[in-house]
Amino acid sequence: MQLELRHLQAVCRIAEAGSLGRAARRLGVSQPALSAQLRRIERATGGDLFVRTQHGVEPTALGQFVLDRARRVLSEMDALGSEARAMTAGAPLRLGCIMLVLLDGLLEQTDLSMTEEITVDLEHSVTALARMLGAGRYDAIVYGEVNDHEVPLPEGAVARTLIPKEPFAVRMSERHALAGRSDIELADLAGELWMTLVEDDDGGPEALVEACAKAGFVPSLRYRITDRRMHCSLIARGRAVALTQPTASGADGTVVRPLAGAPITGRIRLAWNRSAVSARQAELLYLAAARAYLANVDNNLFHRIWWDAHPELHPVSTPV
Repeated sequence: MQLELRHLQAVCRIAEAGSLGRAARRLGVSQPALSAQLRRIERATGGDLFVRTQHGVEPTALGQFVLDRARRVLSEMDALGSEARAMTAGAPLRLGCIMLVLLDGLLEQTDLSMTEEITVDLEHSVTALARMLGAGRYDAIVYGEVNDHEVPLPEGAVARTLIPKEPFAVRMSERHALAGRSDIELADLAGELWMTLVEDDDGGPEALVEACAKAGFVPSLRYRITDRRMHCSLIARGRAVALTQPTASGADGTVVRPLAGAPITGRIRLAWNRSAVSARQAELLYLAAARAYLANVDNNLFHRIWWDAHPELHPVSTPV
């Protein structure tokens, strides 16, 4: 077997995550599939790349050698894309985004407020977004962080908080026994299977586990799905419940309810490369993202009520 870029990315992700389980979730594959892929990579490289420890996995001497080369190759590939783009006259401003609710209105808002051509790519990993921002693959990124988790940004990047705090809600089947409540106690969801659309490097699963521990139980994180329709379909059939942003729109067969006491909160941030994005462009991107978020506040009445009660958290939606 010849090594491919995807193999190098898998090795890097395992090292970054510190465990096969976390790496598999970030890559959107099952742990057995990633383990099998790692064994094939190790056969190609001639030895074990990682050793198991009580804290997870750590690279062997051979693994560190492969990691160093893999990171160099991936960095060169990222640079190739960004340098080729720099040679193209009139290249569009490239925005990367994690799968946030506000994405649906972001392009509409940038079309209204900016004369530059904008392209938006979806990613499922905050780590990948930050890495590609540093490599020049993206000029700016919009991403989320949960509870106290902070995404490390590359050198030369600057960030601005769009929404400093929003309370996560839960999406469940409209036939769920708790669906008629105005809010849900987290402890009442102790027996549920949980699902997420968001990669675990935004701090979401850790925040859920921590909040559930305080509520007296350990959550069963059964599903990790990247397809929105399948995500909502499984919830509608009563197969699972899921954390969701309070601005989430409705989906057939499901309801969105706030968690009592807001045990899990998130924030939304905009980051950009100072060398690629001017102060004016950064301001316009911020305004577009702010207006896209504000357009979704009324998607759920409970969030409108919470939002109106917290004016100190509102973004500036007009030019300063």
